[in-house]
Amino acid sequence: MNINLPERRVALTFMAHPDDAEILCAGTLMRLADAGWEIHIATTANGDCGSATLSREKISELRREEAISAAAMLGGTFHSLDERDVHVAVSPKTIAGSIDLFRKLAPTLVFTHPRRDYMMDHEQTHLLARSATFSFAIPNASDLPLLEGSNIPWLYYCDPVDALDPYTGYPPEPSVVIDITDQLERKSEMLACHASQRDWLRSHHGMDQYIESMKQHSSSRGKLIGTAYGEAFIQHRGHAYPQTDLLAKLFTMEG
Repeated sequence: MNINLPERRVALTFMAHPDDAEILCAGTLMRLADAGWEIHIATTANGDCGSATLSREKISELRREEAISAAAMLGGTFHSLDERDVHVAVSPKTIAGSIDLFRKLAPTLVFTHPRRDYMMDHEQTHLLARSATFSFAIPNASDLPLLEGSNIPWLYYCDPVDALDPYTGYPPEPSVVIDITDQLERKSEMLACHASQRDWLRSHHGMDQYIESMKQHSSSRGKLIGTAYGEAFIQHRGHAYPQTDLLAKLFTMEG
């Protein structure tokens, strides 16, 4: 499979909440960082509902600090649109904010949530990612300057939470699975930066194995390719998007 690799190597995860990237694609981000890619982790929401005891202001500030620390573990930069949890919605404001963020970064590779996921913040973020990936390189889409190398990027959807389509109850069929066995421990350390979420998940979700649940998920996806741990993705191949599988070329094939 012959793919011309992009000269500009900027990877962006555009997720709903702090810790989503660490759960769903941090191992792949590590492999990209180790290969010399510039890494950005962005969220639409600020995490202000991620506590049963702290105020919105305090928990969002804490979660931002946690997200910055996690991103720094792979030399990455954290960004947020600073929308409120459970209030993320496609609107003129969030469309403009998403396009402007992409305009500043000009990513060549983007990860986001799938169209169907367990909560609406994720599904709305998916739509914002679709809007920004398609639109940011259009000269009149933003007043910000257009960086050299700005083009429609490769776009991949991460697994839904628990790797289950919430509408069918079945796992989605990935287009590519990346081996993250060697990155699993570092991925666990990144996720551990989000310490505030252990108490929250135990309180609201009845879940007390934050990191172990991530490992179980990664193990189930790794089995699809015969490795201990993996991360699964579905590539977006809509009109005007790159059609070739960049992740497969980078990490699963020779050449």
